[in-house]
Amino acid sequence: MAASLLAGCASNQAGHLALKRPGEATVTALGYASEKKESDIFPLFQSFKPVSNSALNGRTIAVSRISDIALRPKEVVLTFDDGPMPGKTPKILKTLDEFGVGATFMMVGEMAHYHPELVREVAEHGHTIGTHTYRHANLKTMSLDAAMAEIRKGQDAVTDALAPIGRHPAPFFRFPYLADTQSLRSRLAGEGVAVIDVDIDTKDYFRDTPETVEGRAMAAVEKRGHGIILMHDIQGRTAAMLPQFLAALQSHGYKVVRLAPADDASAPLVGSAEPAAGDAVAPAATASAQSLAAALPAPAKTTPDVTDARPAAQAADTPLPVKA
Repeated sequence: MAASLLAGCASNQAGHLALKRPGEATVTALGYASEKKESDIFPLFQSFKPVSNSALNGRTIAVSRISDIALRPKEVVLTFDDGPMPGKTPKILKTLDEFGVGATFMMVGEMAHYHPELVREVAEHGHTIGTHTYRHANLKTMSLDAAMAEIRKGQDAVTDALAPIGRHPAPFFRFPYLADTQSLRSRLAGEGVAVIDVDIDTKDYFRDTPETVEGRAMAAVEKRGHGIILMHDIQGRTAAMLPQFLAALQSHGYKVVRLAPADDASAPLVGSAEPAAGDAVAPAATASAQSLAAALPAPAKTTPDVTDARPAAQAADTPLPVKA
């Protein structure tokens, strides 16, 4: 039975890891709805879409609903939840730059509030930013109104962090613990928000070595052949294993697909021959990244270690079924 359960995103670690700045007040309780938003409609959005000629870099998919993400064989989407996190998110950005690929960061509002400079750094590196509630709450246990207030508070925090550079988060959302309800999905769809589900869980929240996480992730990718991959940029082991994981994907012929808001199609797509004037440009894969991919042996066909204990911060949470 354990194999069918997902510990989900890293419990309420985001709340514990958010670092308060001196003089800032304690975060308010659940149910807060930002007074500065008079409408229930999510704000406008804009995403950078850098151009890259990396061998690992694939196409861009314009997304207005989850059904738009129709991946072909050997196509994967990289997603990172629960950040941004000092010391870890920047390392992940560096690796993504080295391999010339883009990712989608589903940010927790509380983390964005305490680390707005990292939110802007993710955007300026050319990645798509979605949201993941304000305090990583299990929305399935809440009323519809309280859950929507929690979602909006998270959206507002990320929006505020991006405001100084004139950017907005994409209308993408992921349920913490993948704990959704049909009423919430319908409400979000009615407001133009695409829910980003998960196909492949790397289980990087287990207390494993980076090598174990990479082997488990690659085995899961090979078994399924394509899909949306769940990782967490608050985990040091994820930052450590990412170069080897991307090299393995490249050596096995996979392509990393970028997700972009459907209504933001005027910007050049990833992989275009030439960027438009003023557009951010992601570097092609560096020589070190190309060499790592070329020299990498085929990964062992490992089986996910579902017997590993979750971190203590997660142990009290009820595990939830994987949503394919």
